[in-house]
Amino acid sequence: MRLTNIHALVTGGGSGIGAAIARALAAEGARLTLVGRRRDMLEAVAGGIADACVAPADITSREQVDAAFAAARAAHGPIAILINNAGAAPAAPFAKVTSENWRSTMAINLDALFHCCQAALPDLIEAAAGRIVTVASTAGLKGYAYTAPYVASKHGAIGLMRALAAELARTNVTANAVCPGFTDTNIVADAVANIRTRTGRSAEEARAELARFNPQQRLIAPEEVASAVTWLCLPENQSVTGQSIAIAGGEVT
Repeated sequence: MRLTNIHALVTGGGSGIGAAIARALAAEGARLTLVGRRRDMLEAVAGGIADACVAPADITSREQVDAAFAAARAAHGPIAILINNAGAAPAAPFAKVTSENWRSTMAINLDALFHCCQAALPDLIEAAAGRIVTVASTAGLKGYAYTAPYVASKHGAIGLMRALAAELARTNVTANAVCPGFTDTNIVADAVANIRTRTGRSAEEARAELARFNPQQRLIAPEEVASAVTWLCLPENQSVTGQSIAIAGGEVT
């Protein structure tokens, strides 16, 4: 177990990719803190991970981030791995995107990264192998229609990782992004529902519409994303920083 007793904090850890990442890191021996808005979902995941703790918070609030990270340190000590996974993916034609829609998407997908990275930074710099991994999206590498705020925010997320990688290059901290294609999570379930409402297609047809972006003609499994994230967190991968790694079955980005 290559991450034994290393403290990893995962945002959006109560479901989907975040839960898969938490389990993968725990399997390597990491001590987990799960952060998210819903305590019940966090506790459901934490219940299957030895000694995992939960720290409910709205990570768009710096005050709540600071409180959650303080609770995490009290439970497991300094944070050595930060996984920025929480996100939102609303869909609408650009002409119908309101300023509130835009601002709320940026708050969770980009502002929260600022809060979490800055709050964890003193710990990360002192760690033997500090790691920041942000779950972005292929939407951070290319454009998709009807998701302008999401695409813009994920481009920003990748840009932030590149900036931090350059700034922290002389420290033991690396900063990377993983960029999944359409992944079999609640976000995709919401997208399927939107497609059905808009087009009248069946759930199977809607899922196929999303899977067609992947040359392998399938949705990505959360565990595939978790595997890539775990690899980036390993101490021996110090030279991998500033990267945006697509987990997308060969989708052109």
